[in-house]
Amino acid sequence: MSFEVRTDSLPGTPTALGWARGHTVVIDRPADGGGQDLGFNGAELMHLAVAACVSNDLFREARALGLRLTRVAVTARGEFTGSPQVSSGIDYSVEVWGDAPDAVLRELVSRVDAIAEIPNSLRQGTVVRLSEATVHRTDGAPAADPAPRTSGVSG
Repeated sequence: MSFEVRTDSLPGTPTALGWARGHTVVIDRPADGGGQDLGFNGAELMHLAVAACVSNDLFREARALGLRLTRVAVTARGEFTGSPQVSSGIDYSVEVWGDAPDAVLRELVSRVDAIAEIPNSLRQGTVVRLSEATVHRTDGAPAADPAPRTSGVSG
């Protein structure tokens, strides 16, 4: 599965909209960090991605097993520490309601913990790399030529 997401800040503010497949989310910094606190910050979105993945996968796997879930609640917790700040880890808890014995529902939770894509990607240290940066001047001056690239080969 391949996909693309995008964020674009509103003019003159750190508040941004993020979207994928026609769905939108508001992203912002807390007020004490220079934002307007109108939406999620990046750390919250990372934790929300874990919770959303686990929730979605519980419903997917339950359906594949012929189980009916009536409700799923996932809470993800963590913090960012250091300088620069990095995640110290994510802990999550799950509550599941369904029409199956407790042991079957617990096995479903264990199965999803083992296969959920976002938690597993983070556990395996997904590579994140900047592929391109384009800069635009807003004062009317032309953008400077990019730094010359060298091949690293001497001749």
